[in-house]
Amino acid sequence: MEITWYGMSCFRITERKLATIVTDPFAPAIGLSELKLKSDVVTISHDAPGHNYLHGVSGHEHRLDGPGEYEIGGVFITGIATPSKTGKFNNIVYLFNYNGLTIAHLGDIGDVPSQKQIEDLELVNVLLVPVGAGSSLNAAGAAELVSMLEPNIIVPMHYQLPGLTTPLEPLDKFLKEMGVSEAKREASLKLTNADSLPQETEVIILAHKEQMPAG
Repeated sequence: MEITWYGMSCFRITERKLATIVTDPFAPAIGLSELKLKSDVVTISHDAPGHNYLHGVSGHEHRLDGPGEYEIGGVFITGIATPSKTGKFNNIVYLFNYNGLTIAHLGDIGDVPSQKQIEDLELVNVLLVPVGAGSSLNAAGAAELVSMLEPNIIVPMHYQLPGLTTPLEPLDKFLKEMGVSEAKREASLKLTNADSLPQETEVIILAHKEQMPAG
């Protein structure tokens, strides 16, 4: 499995012979390079330009933008509605189960979830968590949620990047809250199976598309 980050809350998750998923594609109006991705499934956490730009993704046969349970291309997907920070919209958290490896994409979650929602997230291996405030969790809230869930791997998302017009807080605030001085940095996250996961919770910072070397 490979997880690639394109900035904001947009990831592409691929696994051989299983469905490819793109999460929260963003519009170029937010200041990052326009997306030109392909996938089988697009998930949208909520209806906003930083999260719902379907024109940036081609080939998809399935668009998911609400709660429910789905099986698409060998991947089990669960959508869970959670309140936003402002209360103006419902945010959808998505769980993706790829042959027993579970990734949770928290979208624009604004508050620590209810106990029932926490139970649904307890067995998450990889947590894609917003950390830059704005309409979602700030650094302290994200760190609190991480401590409750104890995933194997944390991938921060939705924080300030060069060129981004959406005002978000920097990644450093979250790393400080987590007590991480030197986080591992990768071009993408590659996993083989549950045995390849770290035993202790580990923060991994992914390079977004514009940071990746050419080629």
